[in-house]
Amino acid sequence: MQDQADAMTTIADFTITRNDGTEQALADYAGKVVLVVNTASSCGFTPQYEGLEELHRRFGDQGLVVLGCPSDQFKQETGDDAAIAEFCQVNYGVSFPLSAKVAVNGKDAHPLFRWLRKEQGGILGDAIKWNFTKFLVGRDGSVLKRYAPTVEPRDIAADVERALAA
Repeated sequence: MQDQADAMTTIADFTITRNDGTEQALADYAGKVVLVVNTASSCGFTPQYEGLEELHRRFGDQGLVVLGCPSDQFKQETGDDAAIAEFCQVNYGVSFPLSAKVAVNGKDAHPLFRWLRKEQGGILGDAIKWNFTKFLVGRDGSVLKRYAPTVEPRDIAADVERALAA
């Protein structure tokens, strides 16, 4: 059987479980720009939630969807989905969608992350090296760019604007 990530061609081909347990067809985001971020609540980069929320509020009406995907692969997201949602809302006012916890690397990686990594590999292979790796997906559903965890959300605002204008 072919690997599901290999069979996919755009973000619209994937489904992800939302933080509340409902299924989210990413085809619902067709025609939008999507910023997919693997997140964690106990990471040095966790304050980036604030910048991600700012991007969401600034560009949401223009077609940006920020999709936070909590992952415990780096042992920095130990809470359950409800605790993660509460933490993000209380501490950072997060109103953008969050997925249920996912694996981003390895044999159990969510198919979305296998595809994102295949489309935009990193400097030393395609594995995600740390939390808050970001992938910008264009309106056509293709991956435009990958950003390292150290890249602040405000520093990709110009790329988001270009993607929204395309």
